[in-house]
Order: sequence, then C-alpha cells, then structure tokens
Amino acid sequence: MKLDSRFAGTPLKEYHTHIPWRATTNYAAAVADNNPLYFDDKNDRQLVAPPTFPVAVTWPILSHLQDFIVAKDFPWGVLWTQVHYFEHLVLHRLVRPEDELTITGRVAAILPHRAGTHAVIALFARDKAGAPVFNEYVGAMLRGIECGGGKGGEALPQIPESDSDDTPIWTSMVFIDPLLPYVYDGCTQIEFPIHTSPRFAVGVGLPGIILQGTATLACAIREIVNGEARGNPECIREISCKFTGMVIPGSHIEIRCLGSREQTDHKDLFFDVLNAENKKAIRSGYVKLTKEAP
Repeated sequence: MKLDSRFAGTPLKEYHTHIPWRATTNYAAAVADNNPLYFDDKNDRQLVAPPTFPVAVTWPILSHLQDFIVAKDFPWGVLWTQVHYFEHLVLHRLVRPEDELTITGRVAAILPHRAGTHAVIALFARDKAGAPVFNEYVGAMLRGIECGGGKGGEALPQIPESDSDDTPIWTSMVFIDPLLPYVYDGCTQIEFPIHTSPRFAVGVGLPGIILQGTATLACAIREIVNGEARGNPECIREISCKFTGMVIPGSHIEIRCLGSREQTDHKDLFFDVLNAENKKAIRSGYVKLTKEAP
C-alpha cells in the first residue's frame, strides 16, 4: 500500500471539548500521581492536569481520524498498519479542570522510514479566550507503507539532542501493576484492545496485553517532576519521546535520567525507560524545564 506524501498539510476538522474536573483527577489517579496540585481544591490555587494529560484530550480525534481528515480520497486502509511511535507535547500552560478547548490540526508530515512511513499529526489546542494551551505532534509508524520522497519534515519542531552517554545520573524503579492497563483505559478513555484483551493481543502476535505507551510516559514524567522540578508540574514546557519497546504488566520499568544541559531560561533534560528485559521501551526522551513556573 502507499500513502502519497501530497496529503501532508491536509487540515483536520475542528474539535470542541469541555474538560470536567473528574477527567483530570482520574488521569492523575490512574498513574498513581498523588501530587496535590492535581487533587487538593481546598486552597486558592487552581487545580491543573498532569503534563501528559493532553494525550487523553486528543484521543477522540486520533482514534477517529477518518471523521476528521478533510480529504475524501485519503487511503484509510493505511491506518490499520499504524503503531504509536513518536510523541511531542509543547505546553503553553497545563490543562485545567473546566477548560473549554478548541482543537485544530493537520497532517503535518509524511516521511519515509526504513520500517515504512512515519506520518505525523499536529494538533493545536486553544482555550475559550483564544489563548494557546498545548500543541501535540503525534507520530504513527505505518509499517510496510510507501510514501515516496516524503513531505513536511521541515515544519516539525526541532528537538535538542543529548550529548551524554548512556550512563544515568539517577534512576527510578517502578512496578507496573497488572491492573494498570485496565485502570488507565477506564480513567483516560484511551481505548485499544491490545491493552485490555489478552485474546486480541495474542491474536496480533503479542505475548499478552501490554501497557499503553502514554501510561509509561506519564510514569516517567511523574518521576521527573518529583526529581527535577521540585514537584511543580508547571515547570514542564515540552515533552518528547519515541516508543520503541513493550512493557508487560506485572513487571518493573526503570526510568533513567541520562543528563541535563543548562540554558539561559530553562534546562534540557534527557531520559529513557527500560523494560524488564533491559530493552528501551522509551528512547530519545526529552523534557524542557523552565527555571521558574508561571
């Protein structure tokens, strides 16, 4: 099959959504992140959602792309080959309970890859005042799909590269409870049967259900917020990573901070996540940390 790179730049229909407070607290609870900024409404400070919460906001779009891509001749069959490969969040501010968001987007890039085609969807969320809240760039690997020379790569945000070796400056071991994929599914509404149906997972060649990649990422960001941002998630301004391995429920993952680089007004932080087989479930992890939260 082929995905013509001329589809790069194709717009998506607008999506409007309201964020109830239960959605943000449920998301934090799903990944066992008990930061009081997500839960404690007794003080005057407004509650916020965890930095990775936008992945739940945009899931209704990404899981129904056929309803949003404005191109009648788009080859929808290629979507059946996709796996979540790349995630990049730019956070202008954290999502808050009761936000009213309008999300626009486009097919940002269609690029050749040795495994097939790397297709990137760009999504842009604004609040009811029109102020930007977050940008999300979601990369799907379309296995075995051709795209020719590709298009759109120059429009993607540039990510700083680490100059550190693979030796961590700190690590955190986290146990993945066997029920976590089900809890994450129910609390985020990010639904896909390889995470909750052993029969389906085995049927598509997996050893069993696997943890959602964005849940693994949320666990990593939880540890980074606690270890590098003094517990303040509002210091997180960018998150980027590649999903490259499986996490089996009932096993441990190792979150590794691989280095940091001080800039004038922020710090670049680099990380990865190893699964129980010592393989990289997440690689090329990057976080931009501001020195002062808003």
